[in-house]
Formats: sequence, structure tokens, C-alpha cells
Amino acid sequence: MADTPYSLNGPVRPNASARGSEGEQGACADDRHRDAETIAGLEAELAAQAALIARQDVSLAHSRKIFDRASVAARIGVWECSLPDERLTWTDVVYDLFDLPRGSVLDRGEIIKCYPAESRKALDSLRGRAIAERGGFSLDAEITTLAGHCRWIRITATVECEAGVPVRIFGMKQDITEEKILSEQMRYLAEFDTMTGLANRARFQTRLDHAEEGRPLGALLLIDLDGFKAVNDTFGHVVGDECLKAAAERLAGGCGEAELVARVGGDEFAVLLGPHLDRAAVSGMARRLIEAMARPLPVRGQSLRLGASVGIAFAETGQSYDLFAQADTALYAAKAAGRNTFRIFKPEGQSKGQSAAA
Repeated sequence: MADTPYSLNGPVRPNASARGSEGEQGACADDRHRDAETIAGLEAELAAQAALIARQDVSLAHSRKIFDRASVAARIGVWECSLPDERLTWTDVVYDLFDLPRGSVLDRGEIIKCYPAESRKALDSLRGRAIAERGGFSLDAEITTLAGHCRWIRITATVECEAGVPVRIFGMKQDITEEKILSEQMRYLAEFDTMTGLANRARFQTRLDHAEEGRPLGALLLIDLDGFKAVNDTFGHVVGDECLKAAAERLAGGCGEAELVARVGGDEFAVLLGPHLDRAAVSGMARRLIEAMARPLPVRGQSLRLGASVGIAFAETGQSYDLFAQADTALYAAKAAGRNTFRIFKPEGQSKGQSAAA
């Protein structure tokens, strides 16, 4: 046991002020320790946040890179137009769509001139309505670029408001030229005969089926080429196809007043006429067609001879869906009469036991 200091009055006790000083020093040390821990924690938290921000920056840059590549691949660009000053902002792809140098100054008044009258009218109408109604729109529009290229673009737009006031309109523009071309090709294949270029059976039937919907028909002519099978058998299918094309062109040229000229079978054609032609005019057209087909057809060095039999049915004799059967009956009557002639369907003959065509 350590010796306790003594004085004449007894043991010497530690000074109270000294004990207080030692306590204060301990408390300061504790405070400094806690402060150091707090600072270390804050520094660690800041470092973690900085690392998170760095990772997010990398992820954002990667996402933007993917977006930019996808945007270029899909030919989709982003556009914005501030209101009411109409200042345009485009991404690179939109510049490319209009064949403008990237980053060049944009003047909406000049850009709008790239749209033909019909597309411009549709754009102005939809845009004005979207701004007025605080909504949006979508439009497929044709443009002629600054380099003179014709393109189709799909425009989507949304109006942004602040305190209920439109401040900008923005969206995307996509090059859909190839889509339009493919769509037109598909429509052509669906509606036109690829060999002759005339309307096909499907388009003819669609028009016939909708004759009661505000677009009445006047008459139907069914035309069968006389002698075509002999040409095909004698000269082969190649010459036969060329002969068919030449015959179709001649038939179409003689039907200037027709609403629709179609190939409805191998060597059978149909002509739909409007109600403005009377019986005399329709009969005159049939005669001209027969005379035209009687002239030789020059095909691959051959002078080929065909003929034409024509059956006529007028819409007034029944419903539109009866026209084809009636014209077909008249066509058979024309063939029975020696070909190279026409016959008109006459329903009143049926009640007398006579031929339905005469």
C-alpha cells in the first residue's frame, strides 16, 4: 500500500481543484473522440453517396449511350418547341431526318415548308387543337427534306403546361418511310392484279358489296376474251401472259368513264360503271370494247387475234349483289350467240320462259 502523505495536522488530501481539472480533461477527450467518430461517419456517408452518384453517372451514361444507339437504329428523335416563341430544340436524329447539319440553328417557319400542303394543313390543325385543349396528337406526315428527299415521318406530341398555361410542346419524330413503302406494297398486292395492274377480284367484290352505302352503281360489264386459250396453248404461257397484259391495257383504255376496271378471273374482266351513263352509252362502250379487241395484238413479234364477249347487267334490275350473276347470265348468252358480241340481262324474259338475256 502506498504511503499517504502526512502533515502536522494529519494526512494530506488531493486538492479539489486539481481533481476538477482532471475531470474536465477527460470530458474534453470524450468529446473529441465523439466528434472524431461523427466526422468519420459523415465522411464515410459522403464517400458512400459519392460512390453511389458515380455509379449512377456511369449507369446514366450507359443508358444514354444505349438510347442514342437505339434512337439512331430506329430513326427516332426527340423534339421540343417552346411556347409562345416557338423555339425548336432537336436531337441529332431529327436533324438527320430533315437532312440538316446537326446543331444548326432552327427556324420553325422554314422547317414547316418541308411539309407539303396536305401534311402541313393536318399538322397545323392537330397542333393547334392540342395546344388549345392541353393534350397531344399523333400524325403520319410526308416531308421533303432540305436535300430534296421525300420521307414519311410519324410525329407524336404532348403539350406541357405551367399553372394551366401551355409552355412547350414536345415529343418524338420517327422515319417511317420504309414502313409506308411496305404498307403500300401490301395494299397494292391486296387490291391489284400483279400481272395486268388492274384492280383484282377482291377489290372489285368490295366495291360491289358496298354499292348500297351512298355510292350507287349504274351497270356491270363482264368481258371474256375469246380465243385466249388457243394463244396460250399455241405460243406458251410467256407469250400468253404478255398477250393478257396487252389485252388488259387495251380494255382499260376503252373504259375512260368507268369507275373500276378489274381482272376477276384468268381471262375475264369486269367493268363497273356509275349511274350517270344511260343504256345507250353503256351499249356504245360495249361495242367499242368488242371492236378494240378484234384488232390484232402485237406481242413478241407475233400478231395475235382475240375477241371479246360482253354481258351487261344494269343496277336497276336488282340489288347490287345480283349484278354479277345477272351479267354472267348475259355473258353466256353472248357466247351462245356466236361470241364477239354483247347481251343485256333482261329479267322480264324469265317470266315468259324466254332467255334471261337478249
